[in-house]
Amino acid sequence: MTLIINKKDVTRRDFTRQVSLACAFFIVSPEVLKALKPAGYTEKVPALFQQESPRGIMCLLCPNACVLKENEAGDCRNRVVYKNKLYSIGYGNPCAVNNDPVEKKPLYHFMPGTSALSIATAGCNLACLNCQNWTISQTSPEKTTNYKLPPDDVVATAIANKAASIAYTYSEPNTFYEYVFDTSKAARERGIKNIMVSNGYINPEPLKKLCKVIDAANIDLKSFNDETYMKLNGGKLQPVLDSLRVYRDEGVWLEITNLVVPGWTDKPEEIRAMCKWLYANGFKDTPIHFSRFFPQYKLEHLPPTPVNILRTAAGIAKDEGLNYIYKDNLAGSETSDTFCPKCGKKIISRKGYTIIENNLKNGKCSCGTAIPGVWK
Repeated sequence: MTLIINKKDVTRRDFTRQVSLACAFFIVSPEVLKALKPAGYTEKVPALFQQESPRGIMCLLCPNACVLKENEAGDCRNRVVYKNKLYSIGYGNPCAVNNDPVEKKPLYHFMPGTSALSIATAGCNLACLNCQNWTISQTSPEKTTNYKLPPDDVVATAIANKAASIAYTYSEPNTFYEYVFDTSKAARERGIKNIMVSNGYINPEPLKKLCKVIDAANIDLKSFNDETYMKLNGGKLQPVLDSLRVYRDEGVWLEITNLVVPGWTDKPEEIRAMCKWLYANGFKDTPIHFSRFFPQYKLEHLPPTPVNILRTAAGIAKDEGLNYIYKDNLAGSETSDTFCPKCGKKIISRKGYTIIENNLKNGKCSCGTAIPGVWK
């Protein structure tokens, strides 16, 4: 979720109030609520990627490679061993449901101006100190208020709310993989697109299978330093880089978010190294969103990201040849407008999540330059 703060400098009271408003998606919106039925974590399904080992059942879904004994849950809290078999316990039981603008994911080059029915179950396979949605990501489906919404009902709810897509978001959708996969298949059959908003921390085999039913993804590239990835997020960098390549090679529309955290991920030399890697590996036309950090969870003592740091990051990205660069969580249209990399013309003007003006014609600028994206 992207948080829009309307002032360059905010008091702690103002920030807390705006965060509370932004996190209101945990209260299901009225137009969606009538379709849902409160439920516990009533359904579990066998995990698709697992293997027996002498030490227990190994989960093969993500690089954490959890090995679990009877009744033990994985690091993500969403996968538990029962009777010597691994199950996903969040299937069909989302704890968050809302109809969002697709720009909120953020996706700026994917069906702009449309809405995405957004769902999540509890759980995440990373442990980010700065997590904005920690109240659901750092807990289990056993401990959240859930709604009974099997895949076919998710699709029906999306259609009823005139959503062009379904977004798996808010927590980490890789941890409720089976629910995402089955829902995505059902959505495809009804002409509804599917979106992953993910940390990209997943093994190649399950990701390739998932990409067959996913249309777009925004992946958090949290830093470009292995030590930072471990200390700040509890993971490794390389698996995320591998996931970016898989999404690209499988034809999924991809955008990347880099949250710039003061003292952690704001080093210009690391931002430059990241941008160099993206350019060298074929991502020069992949939109990158530099996102402003606000104090949250275990990093409440830090200040918000200075605006000049985001501008520096954007300048570095431009210097290194990246074509579509955005600065998120800032007020002002300069941060979210889309410009033609050839003639410099503003082709999409945005205010917050609203499209003010769209000058694309058949996916092209008036100068004839094709702008990468999914525009219908």
